[in-house]
Amino acid sequence: METQPPGTDEERGDARRPTLGEALVPLAVVIASLGIGSGVLGLAPHGPLLWSIAFAGLFTRYRLGYDWDGVYDAAEGGLQMGMQAVLILFVIYGLIATWTSAGTIPGLMYYGLGLLSPQVFLPVTAVLAAVVAFAIGSSWTTVGTLGVAFIGIGSGLDVSAPMTAGAIVSGAYAGDKQSPLSDTTNLAAAVTNTDLYDHINAMRLGTAVALGLSVAGYAVLGAYAVSGSGGDPSAITGPLASAYALGPLVFLPLVVTFGLAVRGYPALPALVAGVFAGAGTTVLAQGRSFTAAWDAFLNGTAPETGSELVNGLLATGGLAGSGWTIAVVVAALALGGLLEGTGVLAVVADRLADVVWSRNSLVVGTGGAALLTNAFTAQQYMSIVVPGVSLRGLYDEYGLDSRDLSRAVEAAGTPTGPLFPWHAGAVFMAAALGFESSWAFVPYYFFGPLSAVALVGLALAGRATTPTEAPGGATPADD
Repeated sequence: METQPPGTDEERGDARRPTLGEALVPLAVVIASLGIGSGVLGLAPHGPLLWSIAFAGLFTRYRLGYDWDGVYDAAEGGLQMGMQAVLILFVIYGLIATWTSAGTIPGLMYYGLGLLSPQVFLPVTAVLAAVVAFAIGSSWTTVGTLGVAFIGIGSGLDVSAPMTAGAIVSGAYAGDKQSPLSDTTNLAAAVTNTDLYDHINAMRLGTAVALGLSVAGYAVLGAYAVSGSGGDPSAITGPLASAYALGPLVFLPLVVTFGLAVRGYPALPALVAGVFAGAGTTVLAQGRSFTAAWDAFLNGTAPETGSELVNGLLATGGLAGSGWTIAVVVAALALGGLLEGTGVLAVVADRLADVVWSRNSLVVGTGGAALLTNAFTAQQYMSIVVPGVSLRGLYDEYGLDSRDLSRAVEAAGTPTGPLFPWHAGAVFMAAALGFESSWAFVPYYFFGPLSAVALVGLALAGRATTPTEAPGGATPADD
């Protein structure tokens, strides 16, 4: 096994690749810091993440032999990998505020309350979120736009907000995972050298099983755990109608953003266009000044509708309100960069080669590696890249098609982020939907865990492998 990190001797200096025992030390510290700091002491993740970064940096410097420039470069690599996510976070905070001031989100809430009943709300929410995320290729955009409106609709129907959030996030990740427009779907295909549509087709059964069970779960919640009265929708629709002009024009930002996404524009330019459309609609539909529209983008909204409930639902922080979330994401990305750039995660992934005994165990182990990488790096891109690159040779040795690898890393990587409160996806989903932590809705986030469970179930049933040849190059054989 390679004992030094890549690069020339001059570039490496005295730095070396960690042993397995050494690699486990910073991982154990991360677990202890986050577990004690957030789980026991109830701290926000910022402090525990800083403890982990400090230890990982000192460990890298004084145990693995990196100089300080090497430590900074490793952390910077994680930040570079996640920079698009950070930029999207900035824009979405401003977009939510402009769509609120424009009447787009109030309009979705107003008309949605007239169309949905409490009993069907949760399963319909999951399905609609999946359809929209599939069409535009972005779970984050779906949650930050339609998801915000669904939270308001659920409140008007007297449906638990954590249940609503679980259904929204489940549908958003399911649709994103199967979309040819999704960045993570394309990334998983690219790093495993798999044709994009072969990758999507390979995921179809597992996604269908996980989403189907999720929707069934939400139907059961709707039937047995949701109040039959549905609250009093007029307590929300009345103040909305009095505070906003809710004609067809308020949906222009929605049409612009989703229209560009469906036409194949990346998430960031589509979202920026949505911000401009929201500011313009604020002026045209709501009669507010140009200055007021862009002040809402920066500082958020504090509507005065005459209802404290509605005011709370539509209060937003704007771009200036993104600081708490961005700080968590930046710290988590820096930590992930340290663990990935110094070979800690690669060493643990390589260890799989010694414990794998069959094709099916390799698939299950790959899912476990993706899940752990997601937890330790706090971003879904790393959960795809690290095991996807590290395990390609092992799949060749076992005579498996690359689509088996791409399916495993995405099934257990992309949708499991919300399970870890410090994860970039979890932090965004919680903040966008009005929660302090994703732990509030994780009990109702069915799709993420079920996606990983479906991968294991398909592997045990022999449905998660596509042998091209037997291990060692012989004729294919069953495990």
